[in-house]
Amino acid sequence: MFKHILYCCVLIIACHSENKPDHFGFGRAATQQEIAAVPAAIPPDGTGLPPGQGTVSEGSVCYAAKCASCHGNTGTEGPFNVLVAPDTANAIPFDQTVFRVKAIGNYWPYATTVFDYIRRAMPFNAPGSLTDQEVYSITAWLLYRNQLINENFVINAHTLPTVVMPARSKYVVSDN
Repeated sequence: MFKHILYCCVLIIACHSENKPDHFGFGRAATQQEIAAVPAAIPPDGTGLPPGQGTVSEGSVCYAAKCASCHGNTGTEGPFNVLVAPDTANAIPFDQTVFRVKAIGNYWPYATTVFDYIRRAMPFNAPGSLTDQEVYSITAWLLYRNQLINENFVINAHTLPTVVMPARSKYVVSDN
């Protein structure tokens, strides 16, 4: 333990000194294959969304199988993060109450971010294991449950960026 702490201190001192080493002697550069295997982040405009589509009905089935054990059968129970808010844009603003539940429908600024997060980080026990169709479908179900799309709306690379999230106007873009 002491050796590990000492090693970390040496690294911290080396990082803050003017005589930084070019290489610390551990790790390696990622291969092109490893880099290609990690999907790029999807920006708000949807650039880079993959082909495919999903529906609310498909998402209901997929959510029940792969998400409900952590987020509850309807997305409101947990035990982990609540995904479906009991309110949407018409509720009391967050800065005026501490009791409002922050969830996808009333807090996230972009629908493309929902897709991106699910694709890269879920399910918790196997991140990145969902197919693009499963991610589109789960996204559709969550947007529907948050009253942001209707039951027949098909989510794909063209329609997902058009979904306007109620909290979008509450975020400020910074170039810093």
